Amino acid sequence: MKRGKRYAADMKKVEEGKVYPLPEAVKIVKSFTPTKNDQTIDVCIHLGIDAKQTDQTVRGSVSLPHGTGAKKRVIAFCNPDKAAAAKEAGAVEVGGEELVKRVEEGWMDFDVAVADPALMRFVGRLGKVLGPRGLMPSPKAGTVTPDVATAVREYTAGKVNFKNDAGGNVQAPVGKLSFSEEQLADNIKAFVDTIVRIKPSSARGQYIKKISIAGTMTPGVLAAAE
Repeated sequence: MKRGKRYAADMKKVEEGKVYPLPEAVKIVKSFTPTKNDQTIDVCIHLGIDAKQTDQTVRGSVSLPHGTGAKKRVIAFCNPDKAAAAKEAGAVEVGGEELVKRVEEGWMDFDVAVADPALMRFVGRLGKVLGPRGLMPSPKAGTVTPDVATAVREYTAGKVNFKNDAGGNVQAPVGKLSFSEEQLADNIKAFVDTIVRIKPSSARGQYIKKISIAGTMTPGVLAAAE
């Protein structure tokens, strides 16, 4: 792939194959030439898991200390007794069967769906619609919970869901290029610590093989796990 002059200049700041301590890796990413847009910073972790084995799936969510810098549009499937609290927490839409029907009919102007367990008998029929988009409420992701308001508040502020891909990688946004070095380092550490904490018991050998940090339009920088 042909790269532009800006990208090529940024590449010169990175020693190929070198693994930098986290603070130094963040500092390098922050030194890259800024663009008109405030780029999202992503972390990709390559794990030593067998992604074909369901008992080695790495999946969950994490509330980053400083958020992601992007507010998400959250909807809540809940009964009327929890609707006001969910709205106050930041939900863009709240409802029960009528909201389920609206989504069934094609309305998709949201980024996260949260559901009270009591409503899952209705929300369950949205699996074919929301599942392929990664929007189906799930207990593992913390989006099926009786504490709907707290879930709405956390996801509106930028709580991150993650799941390994077929190559054994987990990836997540951890902030914006405009974040301070300390904020980015804190968020990255929180994400890495979460991945380490939920290591599958059946995984063998080296668990975290590689960590790469990159902006939307920047080269990647390898960072140490500790």
